[in-house]
Amino acid sequence: VQLQESAPGLIEPSHTLSLTCTISGVPITSNVYYWSWIRQSPAKSLEWMAAIASSGTTYYSPSLKSRASISRDTSKNQFTLQLHSVTPEDTALYYCARVPWDYWGQGTQVTVSS
Repeated sequence: VQLQESAPGLIEPSHTLSLTCTISGVPITSNVYYWSWIRQSPAKSLEWMAAIASSGTTYYSPSLKSRASISRDTSKNQFTLQLHSVTPEDTALYYCARVPWDYWGQGTQVTVSS
């Protein structure tokens, strides 16, 4: 199983950040897994952001729910997180991972700056 994140390295404040995780080695719909987004910034420890279950059910961190949207494309075996109205505080290293936290992507750095 491999996970690979993709995202713009630099995005301007107030824009929408789109993060995509491409899964290889297992269908996104298989078994009872949860596919998650997590981030880490210099000021914060690891922060869980959102997840989508193999069934398609979605889950959000309460702190991000108002501006986050997670979805999946089963034909591409991908899941995507959109984070709206980004600010410099959203600058972080973003990871996708499979719960039970057994597989992680390598992470992708996103900087929010004008």
